[in-house]
Amino acid sequence: MSNCAPKLHNAMWPGVVGKGDDAGQEPAIRLGRMLDLTCAAEAGGQKFDGVDLFLYSPHIDPSSGDYELRLLAESIQRRGLEIGSLVAPVWPGTMGDSAMGDAEARAKFLSAVESACRVARLFDDCGARKSGVIRIDSAEFGVNKWKSDPLSGTKLIAETFREAARIAADAGQRLAAEGEICWAGMHSWRDMLDLLEEVDMPQTLGFQADLAHTYLYLLGYNAPEHAMLGADYCEEEFYLAYQLMVDRLRPWTIDLHIAQNDGEVFGAGSHDRTGKHCLPSDPNGKLDIVRCASYWLEGAASRGVQHICWDGCMFPNSVLDSPDTWNSVLEVMIKVRDLHGWN
Repeated sequence: MSNCAPKLHNAMWPGVVGKGDDAGQEPAIRLGRMLDLTCAAEAGGQKFDGVDLFLYSPHIDPSSGDYELRLLAESIQRRGLEIGSLVAPVWPGTMGDSAMGDAEARAKFLSAVESACRVARLFDDCGARKSGVIRIDSAEFGVNKWKSDPLSGTKLIAETFREAARIAADAGQRLAAEGEICWAGMHSWRDMLDLLEEVDMPQTLGFQADLAHTYLYLLGYNAPEHAMLGADYCEEEFYLAYQLMVDRLRPWTIDLHIAQNDGEVFGAGSHDRTGKHCLPSDPNGKLDIVRCASYWLEGAASRGVQHICWDGCMFPNSVLDSPDTWNSVLEVMIKVRDLHGWN
């Protein structure tokens, strides 16, 4: 019998991240269109169970009133979808600012977390949201400032995260720090682990693993001293290193993004050498998605994981707007659940 858990979610933020009105950018894809594409996807008679949302305009303004947010939640429920994890708008230029900035910047960061918690509680209370976390990062683009004083930088981020975790706990929420190589103090597996241990609030603040981004952890991009693989690794070396990395981070992992990566590193906007997502079937993809997901899903139910989410940030609009994209994504998600899920 096929597994019925974890639930399968699609991320809505690929319609916004890397999109905009600046020269060279494609326009954002509205939330309604992303929801319609998600609802239309089908593989083997199965559908997506829900969506993870980005609390950022033009999709969702986290400062919206309760009435508007309830209407949004109801519209998602009418499509037969649940709401899962939420991305808090913690970065400079949004509601927030750097978690390792001055007092004013850190206050903005915490205010953004507080706003995200308000939205999460409202979705919870109206029955539209039954699982998930609130995703954060250090909101410090690039690693150069952090590298000038790593110890102080990590301690300052941890102090901000601890206060954010207290806000989340008071709202009945959990925070997950995203592991991606462009965020200062979170840009390598070792630095990410150091930060989680420095915060030391595992019941409230954990780790969000993304298959694409954690692959780059192994290669040591932005932190060569923590590389676990050379450029010409073989399959045996890869899985040995992968096991070692996941064993360290898995106890903290409370949110999982299924994704593919082709090994490319690039810059986009303010991001400094971040990873590139690609389609599950991309011939240049470096990951056996189903096998790699199994390492993170070991014991996931006991850590409170109830759904997994596909992440395909910065895909071209032509790819995002194709039904074939979402059918293929759903197909690999089902394979992950069938082989490594639970009932």
